[in-house]
Amino acid sequence: MIYDLIIKGGDVVFHNDVRKVDIGIKDEKIACIATHIEDEAKEVIQADGQYVMPGMIDTHVHISEPGRTEWEGFETGSKALAAGGTTSYVEMPLNALPATTNKEALDLKLDAAKTQNYVDYAFYGGLVPDNLDKLNELTDAGVLAFKCFIASCGSDIPGDFTNVDDYTLYKGMQQLAERDQLLCIHAENPDVTDNLAKEKVQQGKTTAMDFVESRPIFTEVEAVQRALLFAKETGCKLHLVHISSSEAIQAIQQARAEGVDVTVESCVHYFAMTAEDVAEIGPKAKCQPPLRKAEDQAKLWDELMAGNIDWITSDHSPCTEDLKEGNIFEAWGGISGAQNNVDLMFDLAVKQHGLSVSRFTELIATTPSKRFNLPNKGKIAVSKDADIILVDPNQSYTLNREDLYYKNKHSAYEGRQINAQVTKTIVRGNVVYDLNHGITGDPVGKLLSATD
Repeated sequence: MIYDLIIKGGDVVFHNDVRKVDIGIKDEKIACIATHIEDEAKEVIQADGQYVMPGMIDTHVHISEPGRTEWEGFETGSKALAAGGTTSYVEMPLNALPATTNKEALDLKLDAAKTQNYVDYAFYGGLVPDNLDKLNELTDAGVLAFKCFIASCGSDIPGDFTNVDDYTLYKGMQQLAERDQLLCIHAENPDVTDNLAKEKVQQGKTTAMDFVESRPIFTEVEAVQRALLFAKETGCKLHLVHISSSEAIQAIQQARAEGVDVTVESCVHYFAMTAEDVAEIGPKAKCQPPLRKAEDQAKLWDELMAGNIDWITSDHSPCTEDLKEGNIFEAWGGISGAQNNVDLMFDLAVKQHGLSVSRFTELIATTPSKRFNLPNKGKIAVSKDADIILVDPNQSYTLNREDLYYKNKHSAYEGRQINAQVTKTIVRGNVVYDLNHGITGDPVGKLLSATD
C-alpha cells in the first residue's frame, strides 16, 4: 500500500498506555498502526522524542462571526485552534449577532464558516426565553448540543443572547429530554452576583479581587444545584461548563451518584492562573466565573487528579483590545485562550502535577468525543479520523503577541514560559500547522454532525 502519510518513531498515546509505533494514514483515516510500517508514503513525518496523540476537541469556543466579526472570525479563530493542537471544535451560540437561537441564525453561521475553517467544526443551538418553539428546528438542522445561561448575559442589541428564567429552563429541559439532546449550562446565580457587583462599584471597590469577591463560589454552587434538580426532574442530559470550584464539582458528583446524566468541564485558565494573578495581569484575565484564589485552585487540582472533571476546554471568548480597558467591572469578561489549550495544560498537568499522558488525552479528546457523539474522533485507532497532534515535552518557549493567530492579538498568557510545545497539527490526514512553517495549506475543516 502507498499511504498518504506515515508518522514514524513517536511515542503514541493510547487509552491505557504509550507505545513507540508507526501510524499509516490513507484517505483521511488511520489505516495502520504497527511497530514498523515499511510501505511507501507520499509523506513521512519523523516524530522521535515527541508524543503522538489525538487532537483536542474543544467544545467551548466563541467565534463572533457574523455580527461581531471584528472580535474573532472563523479563519483567525480556527488558525489559533490549529496552532494550539485542536482538530475539532464546537462553537457557542453567542457572541455572534444574531445569536444562534433559530434556524435562520444558524444558516448565517453555516454559510460564513464553510470555507474558512482549518479544523473541523460544529455548532450549538441556544436556549433563551423566547425560542422554546425553535428548539426542534435547531435539532433537525444538526446542532450538536444546546447552551443556556443561568447567569446574566447579553445586551440590549436586538438578536443578542439572553439568560433563561426558571420556567424556560424547565420547559426547555423537558423538550430536549424528549429529543435526547444535551444541554450545557453556564451556572451562576445572577441575582446575587449582579447586586454584589453594583454594591462594589457604588463603594468604589473596583480592584481585581473586588470583582472575584462579587462572584463568590456559593453563587456557582447554588446555580449548579438548581440545574441538577431540574435535570433530575426532567431527565435531560446535562453538561456544566467552565466549573471553577471543587464545591460545585462535589455537588455534580453527588447528583451523578443519584442517577443524573451529567458531565462537567473546567478550563485551562482555572488551573493556569489564580485570582491573585489578576491584579498583575489585569482585565485580560477577567472571566465568568472568575479565577479563584490559590487555596481554591488547589482544591480544583485535587478534583482533576481524582478524575472528577470529565474534560478541559478553552472557553475562548475574544474581543477587541479596547473592550479590555477600564476597571475590571467594565471590561469584557472573556479570555482568549484557544491557542494554548494543549501546550499549557500539558505543562501544568502532566509535567508539573504528574497526570498520566493517557489521562491527559481523555481530558482533551476521548471523553468529549463520546459525550458529543463523534465516534470517529477522539482517539488513535484504526478506521478513526486521522486527527493527530505532535507534542514535544522538552521544548520551552515564551508566548509573545506576535505568536498569536487571533484577530485581536492579546492573551492573559502573554510573557508566560510554557514548557511543552505543539509541533504539528493534522486534521484528517492533512497537516494544517507546523511549528517551523506555521499554518499550512488551505482551510480543510468540515462541518460535523452527530455520528461523524
